[in-house]
Amino acid sequence: MTDLAFLGLADAAEMIRARKLSPVEYTQALLDRTAKLDARYHAYIRPTPDLALAAARQAEGEIMAGRWKGPLHGVPFALKDIIDVAGLPTTAHSKVLIDNVASTDAPVTARLKAAGGIMMGKLATHEFAIGGPSFDLPWPPAVNPWGGKHFPGGSSSGSGVALAAGMVPAALGTDTGGSVRNPASMCGITGLKPTYGRVSRRGVLPLAYSLDHVGPMTRNVRDNALLLQVLAGHDPEDPGSADVEVPNYSADLERGVKGLKIGLIRHFYAEDMQAHPDQAQAIEHAALVLRDLGAEVREIRLAPLEDYSTCVRIIIRCEAYAIHRRWLAERPGDYGDLARQRILDGAAVSSADYIDALRLRARLTKRTLEAMAPLDAALTASSMDPTCRIDDAEGCARAYPRQARQPFNATGQPAIAIPAGFTQDGLPLSLQLVGNPFQEAMIYRIAQAYERATGWTERHPPDL
Repeated sequence: MTDLAFLGLADAAEMIRARKLSPVEYTQALLDRTAKLDARYHAYIRPTPDLALAAARQAEGEIMAGRWKGPLHGVPFALKDIIDVAGLPTTAHSKVLIDNVASTDAPVTARLKAAGGIMMGKLATHEFAIGGPSFDLPWPPAVNPWGGKHFPGGSSSGSGVALAAGMVPAALGTDTGGSVRNPASMCGITGLKPTYGRVSRRGVLPLAYSLDHVGPMTRNVRDNALLLQVLAGHDPEDPGSADVEVPNYSADLERGVKGLKIGLIRHFYAEDMQAHPDQAQAIEHAALVLRDLGAEVREIRLAPLEDYSTCVRIIIRCEAYAIHRRWLAERPGDYGDLARQRILDGAAVSSADYIDALRLRARLTKRTLEAMAPLDAALTASSMDPTCRIDDAEGCARAYPRQARQPFNATGQPAIAIPAGFTQDGLPLSLQLVGNPFQEAMIYRIAQAYERATGWTERHPPDL
């Protein structure tokens, strides 16, 4: 079971296609592992074992008949519970939507199913992707398997935990202010926020329309590229969707970084905020690794981190309040304390402040894209600190804003968080690579070179 638990998406798909691994056997092994571990880690709100086994049997029959649907065929995945699956509740981890049953699949769900993927269930999140970690909701918060009692990041917390604990090889999260990359950083996995508009958000409960992204989460870069391949594409019914050609994200994975130009955004973690020494050292070491592999790495400066953070914070508060104001008026007691307070903060922001934030966003985006134009990508921190204990409310509140992810929600650029080592206590460290718009393939290429050179993804949480 342990070998199957940490089998990657790409490797599993190859074994399934070669008929060396049965989709039914694989799915059952992961269901058994989930049943064994999830009472401790709470990754799932709603596992769907019967649906998963039925889909696995169908996938196996199709493969035996020679009908191969691609690299997700027969491979399990799971979804953050703000993404619709027809016939299942989409709860957003909240009492407010505890009976909210989806009538249709979200386009991302439909794409995964059409590719032959096996839907394993709905995963824990922060309430409405904003309030957490919270202990006053219908379900407990997910717990990081690294350290055993630690915060997994959010809001795509269950996705990060399920991957790190070997319950599933692929999951989807959403990222409005960093919520794919935060759990990727805390749980030692790989999470991509694609370019704004690259992946449809229809059928996904919104947090802030102008900042929301859906992103793939896996344990390594190759798997992430394969998952994005299935997800990416224009959706004319999503007003934010971009009608841009989708490349082959795996084509250049092994080309290496020789001759590439990479910017190092050091001031984010060395001046604007002081990162934990282990985290800062991990970023500096990553720059050396990339130089040794042949890249040109040079320091660049963007706007101060606080400018981006303030801009994104105001936009999220205003747009989230606009979405929730009716429910807050009708049933405020059904929200947990954290989500209710964070969303209500938007009621105090004036329309003038919101317009100013949008204008600031435009200026920040222009300045950032101009600085990035001569470069292939940029390197910086994702989180400033390793994970803290989940029962340390003050520690979690302190750590949450200590990050450098929000700039790239403001600009809409693609950004990936990948493992970058471990603290002396064995907790994951991370780095963030940022690309130019719609250049996900380039940041995958750089991330793959770094991953191969370091091998951090080969380590898994102990005592599982």
